Amino acid sequence: MIEGTIIKGIGGFYYVQTDDDLVQCRARGIFRETNTTPLVGDRVRVRISEEDGNGYIEEIFERESVLLRPPVANVTQAVVVSSIKNPELNTWLLDRMLIMAEEQDLEVLICINKCELDRDGAREMEDIYRKAGYNTILTSVKEQKGLERLKNFMENHISVFAGPSGVGKSSLLNSINSNYDLEIGKISLKTSRGKHTTRHVELLKLNNNSYVLDSPGFSSLNLDFIEDETRIRFYFKDIEKYNNLCKFSSCIHVNEPGCSVKEAVETNTISKERYKNYLMIVEEIKNRKRRY
Repeated sequence: MIEGTIIKGIGGFYYVQTDDDLVQCRARGIFRETNTTPLVGDRVRVRISEEDGNGYIEEIFERESVLLRPPVANVTQAVVVSSIKNPELNTWLLDRMLIMAEEQDLEVLICINKCELDRDGAREMEDIYRKAGYNTILTSVKEQKGLERLKNFMENHISVFAGPSGVGKSSLLNSINSNYDLEIGKISLKTSRGKHTTRHVELLKLNNNSYVLDSPGFSSLNLDFIEDETRIRFYFKDIEKYNNLCKFSSCIHVNEPGCSVKEAVETNTISKERYKNYLMIVEEIKNRKRRY
């Protein structure tokens, strides 16, 4: 038997990338008995039938992670892409995507694209999120800036690209690997709203140990998994490290006296923009609790 990674699933067939080939496979009936569905990203063991030459998935190795939207296993990194202009960088959306990546325990790379449109603004945003504790990178497809560094960040990962429509995710992928161009072009033609969506989840191969998820990433920014506003403080890296430094251990950094986070905001150690987004999300969770 041979081992490989499921990179695509369509109509009951699973396409498994091995070291040497792409093998079309069916899943064994035993998976139905255990209510297990193979997922894109699964590492599997495959048997090749001598009768018809097709592959049959015999074993699914233990998963490191599972995303529900899109359904994919073993993603290890979220590349959160925002453009500095066209469209304007929206820190509120960016911070929500970071919360979702934190929830899935993914490594995060923040990619600020189209940096040639506002170099000072791009550097300012890079500085804010780097100080917050995230890996950040400035990229420009037009100037071919940062692309090799972006590719290096994706080595040995299954990366999901996340970000709003129009920020340049597909252009970045095309620039990283020109072989992606045809597939991403097809995605564009299928859409009715200009979003790079697919009818199926697919991994694009970067090298033998690295893949990128052919998807806009997180399809929902719903934070329903956070049931209590007191939990928000654990999803902001720059705020979390102050949690034990406040006068009260239960401090959620809103109105409490002796709050180390509010002091850090006043001295610009924590970004005022990030803190404003934090307060908005705390209030959102509070309001949701009131409704129910």
